[in-house]
Amino acid sequence: MTAGFPRRSLLIGAAAVLAAGPLARTAVAATTAARTPKVLVIGLDGTMLNRIKDADAPNLDALMAGGLTAASSLYANPMAATASGPGWSTIATGVWPDKHNVKDNNFTAPAFASYPDFLTRIENAAPALSTYAVASWAPIADTIYSGKVDTRVATPAAEYDAGTTARAVAKLRDGNPDAVFVQLDNVDHAGHSSGAASQAYLDAIRGVDAQVGQIVAAVRGRATYGQEDWLIMVTADHGHTDAGGHGGSTWSERQTFVIANGSAFPAGSVRHDVRIVDIAPTAVAHLGLAIDPAWQLDGSPIPALVPDAFDALRPLLTGPVDETGIAAGTIGFTHTPPSGWSIDNSAMGTGGVTEWRGWSFTTDEFWTKTQRDQYRELNVRSRNVFAVADSDEWADKTFKGNYDTTLVSPEYPVAGLSAVPVSYTTYYQQEGAQTAQVLAVWDGGTPVPVKSHTAETNGRQSLVLTVPAGASRLRLRFRYTGSNNWYWVLDNIRVG
Repeated sequence: MTAGFPRRSLLIGAAAVLAAGPLARTAVAATTAARTPKVLVIGLDGTMLNRIKDADAPNLDALMAGGLTAASSLYANPMAATASGPGWSTIATGVWPDKHNVKDNNFTAPAFASYPDFLTRIENAAPALSTYAVASWAPIADTIYSGKVDTRVATPAAEYDAGTTARAVAKLRDGNPDAVFVQLDNVDHAGHSSGAASQAYLDAIRGVDAQVGQIVAAVRGRATYGQEDWLIMVTADHGHTDAGGHGGSTWSERQTFVIANGSAFPAGSVRHDVRIVDIAPTAVAHLGLAIDPAWQLDGSPIPALVPDAFDALRPLLTGPVDETGIAAGTIGFTHTPPSGWSIDNSAMGTGGVTEWRGWSFTTDEFWTKTQRDQYRELNVRSRNVFAVADSDEWADKTFKGNYDTTLVSPEYPVAGLSAVPVSYTTYYQQEGAQTAQVLAVWDGGTPVPVKSHTAETNGRQSLVLTVPAGASRLRLRFRYTGSNNWYWVLDNIRVG
């Protein structure tokens, strides 16, 4: 065996050589052999991205400057509390709490057998790879990451983050791990004792930044580093209030982030469509392992994320008009649809709250700040800009008539097809006599209902529409009706 090259790299390289043409074989084999993929995920408990930017944190700043930075947001109860148990379980498994079933820090009935952590996924797919998890908060190593992980360490309390850092540094410097998870706890401690608005919280970020620097230096100081393709990701499990504490539904408690530094991420890049559920699949995919659709992950490898038509509206979003609980600088909403789309409000009542008169395009921050604890925080599967019809908020100002609005898609060519797949991400809350229908229009004819939502729905929906004989064009209509009821969210609508 060639020194410094694991068997896995040589086997992958050999397969690539066989598949490549004669001129490509030498280059493919050399590239594969020279760059062994490896992953490091660092979790900073209770750390807020905006406070990292306020703090003296040169190592985290350097990771952001050299890669991707993405703010992300969480759920709230009843899906789960903004606590460490649900947060670290979501990061580890790549699914939201309504799947992994960790609601708080008690781990009453976790569904880790169905949705294991990403290190366990790696072990299941490639047992020869070396996996390692070390955490200052013991339940991460003892409960969230399974016994299939090669090494799990719950750092003794007396050692705390210093011990966690030392162990991670030693493993990265002296060992040959393929995938590593590290959790540091002290920023959360400072948040509880002094609040996120305090100097003590900034000081804790400065301290953990130095420890991140030691860990990253151990990676980059490896004798084989030049032959390795390291992906380093940094994240957090939840945010904090200014006064200190978390678990509730405020925007600050729901804050987290993803920093990704590696060959796939342009320096200084920023995205608005990344969620913490993307960390696990990104790690697995970076190691060259396939993501099985049967896993039913909520996340996707970040480089594979494709913005949808709604995301292009972000520059058009404006601040509040009638909503009084949203700060003036908060972005935002628009009633202007993307190119090719339209909104039919011909049956819509008059008056009401401007922002929500008919289908609107908005963001998680703007929409959830309209009114906390009305389940809007559960819209975790939408990304960046999404469409919402919200009869509840519309009715908060004097109105006349019913809420009746239809979002109309562009026309899609279907000539020669017998069937066409349609999929979309949705979050729907049912109440009273409201309706939510998907209708198909073939060649400009009469709309035909193809799907009705009649109960709470939160996830990806997939339909297969039979194309009528001779039809050449398909248009979709998403009609929501109600009267001071709840809402319907749509995102990532795909046809074909």
